Amino acid sequence: MRAVLQRSLHSEVSINGKKVGSIDKGLVILVGFTYKDEEKDIDYLVDKILHLRIFDDENGVMNQSLLDQGGSILSISQFTLYADTKKGRRPSYIKALKSEEAKPLYDLFNQKLKEFVKVETGVFGADMKVSITNDGPVTILLESRESYD
Repeated sequence: MRAVLQRSLHSEVSINGKKVGSIDKGLVILVGFTYKDEEKDIDYLVDKILHLRIFDDENGVMNQSLLDQGGSILSISQFTLYADTKKGRRPSYIKALKSEEAKPLYDLFNQKLKEFVKVETGVFGADMKVSITNDGPVTILLESRESYD
């Protein structure tokens, strides 16, 4: 499981010109799943995301978490996080989990986050337009497998 976190001042997602989700201060999370992923991957990343100290404190030091800040999450499914570009010029997505297996994991990921913070989402599998006002900019890549492999 991979997640790209972007600290955001305002972000939104739209489909066919219609806004389906938006947040103000918080995190935009692009999340992708691979064939080994299971609930413990989700639990690891949910905990890491909620407690990662990447927001400025009163001294301008990244020392506060999303929970400390009271921020929101805009969660976007992103199978292209598992693009393999080692050979040729066309990325291979063979490492990305198929939609029918990834969607339940994506839904569970969002459900677990919603237990702690406000979560907005795009629509799984849709052609989405995502507008992100990255704060900092701060962009961080997380992977679950490093936690227990």
